[in-house]
Amino acid sequence: MSTSRIRKEVDEALLAFVDRQRPGLLAISDDLSPLLGALDALLRGGKRLRPAFCYWGWRAAGGGTDAGVVGAAASLELLQASALIHDDVMDSSDTRRGQPSVHRRFEALHGAQGWPGDAAAFGEGTAILLGDLCLAWSAEMFETCGLDGERRRRGRTVYDLMRTEVMCGQYLDMLEGTRGAATVATALRVVEYKSAKYTIERPLHLGAALAGARPDVPAALTGYGLPLGIAFQLRDDVLGVFGDPAETGKPAGDDLREGKRTVLVALTLERSDAAQAAALERRLGDPELDRPGVDELRSIIEETGGLAACEAMIDRYLDEAERALRAAPITEEAREALAGLAVAATSRRT
Repeated sequence: MSTSRIRKEVDEALLAFVDRQRPGLLAISDDLSPLLGALDALLRGGKRLRPAFCYWGWRAAGGGTDAGVVGAAASLELLQASALIHDDVMDSSDTRRGQPSVHRRFEALHGAQGWPGDAAAFGEGTAILLGDLCLAWSAEMFETCGLDGERRRRGRTVYDLMRTEVMCGQYLDMLEGTRGAATVATALRVVEYKSAKYTIERPLHLGAALAGARPDVPAALTGYGLPLGIAFQLRDDVLGVFGDPAETGKPAGDDLREGKRTVLVALTLERSDAAQAAALERRLGDPELDRPGVDELRSIIEETGGLAACEAMIDRYLDEAERALRAAPITEEAREALAGLAVAATSRRT
């Protein structure tokens, strides 16, 4: 199955699942309609990387054409929706996928209706609840995917571990931002648990577990998936500073306004002189950072060699993933598809 076909089937499975939930929510109250609208809008975006890696983990381990695997893989998009909604609250992000973030959407609803009380608190509270609902629905979608009970039991162990790891990674990310003194090593620890495992390694493991993989297959998939996941997040960090808003769906330099202590920032601080470090520390995390301020920080990141060092790291991790993939004991069909996904995950434009 082609990557575009997988995406189409995942989209169809997601739409069908949410449509099955819709009457139950609206039977409770029509006031829940805006929640469904916000979720519909969020689910229309995204690259569907996690379902794709799950599917090819399944095929890599010899999984066949059982349609239930698409439902299991698609459930990861609801888990991702939960993580994004909550992440935007924690980061005070205004946009997601080119539209208002969920908490901003409901903050605006509060204002438009002229309701009493704190509009921002209403927006954040609503976003937390919708994120929780997506988390619950991800488990429900997985359990009702159509695969038999033994396959789901094997996969559930991986699914549970993945959810635990990403929550821990989110906390570590918040902690580093609060401490304000991330090193390259501590920033990479956040990358591993918040993104690399969650985005690539564990979805691969989930698909392989559902297929009943031999013990050597998950280990080989780790050799490919973990370094690729790190490269993926490092690319995302670069795009968060230098990316085109039309491509990223977020304002230019938004990661700088949010004060994210990324590997890119840590590499820059390692290479900065006193004046450069002071300027970066002073402006990083300023929610009012304007375009000239973004340009100033971009210049520091480039002039110190922070950007070049991050690009070199991306290349090294990608090379490591490609070497592991060539040696992995998996089907040739999966090897070819995973090679293509490696390019898609680390592209300079995605």
